[in-house]
Amino acid sequence: MESKSVYDECGVLGIWGNDRYDPAESLYYGLYGIQHRGQQSAGIVISDCGKMICQKELGLVSEVFDEVRLKHLSGGQAGLAHTGYNRAEDNLRENVQPLVLRYTKGQMAISYNGCLLNAGELRNEFEQNGYMLQSTSDAEIVATLLSRARVSCHSIEEAVSQVIKKLKGTYSFLVLTPHKLIAVRDPYGMKPLCMGKLNDSYVFASETAALNIMGAQILRDVRPGEIVVVNNSGMSSINTKTAETTAMCIFEFVYLARTDSFIDGVSVYDARYEAGRILAQEAPAKADYVVGVPDSGLAAAFGFAEQSGIPIAEGLVKNRYVGRTFIQPSQSIREMAVNLKLNPLRSRIEGKSIVLVDDSIVRGTTSRRIVQMLKEVGGAKEIHMRISSPPVHYPCPYGIDTPDKDLLIANQMSFEEIQELIGADSLSFISEDGLLRTPVGAKCNFCAACFNGNYPLQ
Repeated sequence: MESKSVYDECGVLGIWGNDRYDPAESLYYGLYGIQHRGQQSAGIVISDCGKMICQKELGLVSEVFDEVRLKHLSGGQAGLAHTGYNRAEDNLRENVQPLVLRYTKGQMAISYNGCLLNAGELRNEFEQNGYMLQSTSDAEIVATLLSRARVSCHSIEEAVSQVIKKLKGTYSFLVLTPHKLIAVRDPYGMKPLCMGKLNDSYVFASETAALNIMGAQILRDVRPGEIVVVNNSGMSSINTKTAETTAMCIFEFVYLARTDSFIDGVSVYDARYEAGRILAQEAPAKADYVVGVPDSGLAAAFGFAEQSGIPIAEGLVKNRYVGRTFIQPSQSIREMAVNLKLNPLRSRIEGKSIVLVDDSIVRGTTSRRIVQMLKEVGGAKEIHMRISSPPVHYPCPYGIDTPDKDLLIANQMSFEEIQELIGADSLSFISEDGLLRTPVGAKCNFCAACFNGNYPLQ
């Protein structure tokens, strides 16, 4: 996918612990709960008696960490972790997080997820003032701003409060010093961030699934524009100016988040299930079975089956050792990964009419390959494609790595042309209104700019 800077969809994790256990071990297991958010790098940094100890590298969590590296991280009271995704040309070791830096007050580490719209402007300002940045990541820009602000501020949280006034974009990030852990969420609440309690320790993560794996009790989401400060005295909160209307990324519920996570009070699974129900109401079909595309299309498939009365069947088998095709760094790798990732279950679908439910169509190449496999390898008679999100018409400038506008198939073809291209016997998408009704009971409003072009911040 194309973008103009390092647009990451990453996962952040942090813990301020007690002295009864090893924080690195908890962070290591928690990383598996956010691995889906970034599969190109992983890292952990531990604060031990004022010293930052960091282990990070390009690769999956299981590839980066072994017993030796975890042993180097043993001890300490607090720590940060990160899983990262970058475009191919920016997938460099210097961009791997958490970032650790020294400044006049000591050491600081940052774990960052988001996209700064004014990154170029800030980077130019640094260069004109003699600052030499070592990476192309927005995380280093934020860290540099913090180190400069901290010189004249009485506390790290005061520095954070000053810095976020200069940030134009979407973000959730964690800052660790020897004495405090700071959690920050942007004023629009576009990037998810939640907090929990593990015994006497506070834990923060991009998704609740990570807290579940760590055995933490989920407390709440960090509120849009909120700065949460944790130290040995406990937790405190600073509420900064928030946007007039929050704008949580709706694509978290469509695809990005783990199905077992809760975001801003809503079960991701329930939202996807509801999308399937609404889709069946808006675009019914006659078929023998409903088949969901693993994994993010499965919940919607169950909802479609429940609403339509058509039995659900497992028509596609997933290879669990292949990563997510949407966030692979190049199109050729994505297309090859589809064949590696999915295989039709011929004994169930041969000669049958299928309602195939998937979460989205962006370029159309993945959908075309899946329909082709189901018909040619699986022997399906008909494929009625149903998509649990509207057509993607606009690129995302907020950190979700979608293609430029001219690469989005919905901008190049009519529904009929898309249907012909992917080889489906019929094709329908959920309406935008239908999708926005799926996060029942949400405590926030949503950004759907990729569907309607209404960008909440530019």
